[in-house]
Amino acid sequence: MASRIVLGGLVVAIALASGPVGAARLETERADPPPSLDAPRRVLFGLNTRDDGRVNNLLYNVVNVQKAYGMDNVEIVVLAWGPGVRALLSESSTVAERISSLRRYDVTFIACGNTLDTLRKTEADLLPGVDIVQAGLPELIERRLRGWIDIIP
Repeated sequence: MASRIVLGGLVVAIALASGPVGAARLETERADPPPSLDAPRRVLFGLNTRDDGRVNNLLYNVVNVQKAYGMDNVEIVVLAWGPGVRALLSESSTVAERISSLRRYDVTFIACGNTLDTLRKTEADLLPGVDIVQAGLPELIERRLRGWIDIIP
């Protein structure tokens, strides 16, 4: 009886490892006009948390979107406000290397100036290459009105 259980478990393990029978991954249908160098998708990721897991998840999502469209077919901005600004501060960022790497792939990082003022921080306190806007949420609103897609995971 015990050998049947082990054998049954082995069959189940093999079936699970091979994936569902007949399942196929579908490609996402692209809207017109398709993304291109002249008409890139414009995506703003909103960063408003200091939770390391959520910050890392957001950065993984940035990479996935860039991979899906191709670097030349998408413009990506990470806009941080409130507690999210801490990920962009030299003294407290746990993702400084990832941000530096993403910047080399044309991802723009922007910090909210109002949050920096509240924290008594300046441009000198930010990671290299991080831009500043005076007010983060109006920046999000105005980009949305100009056709940017905003994602706040």
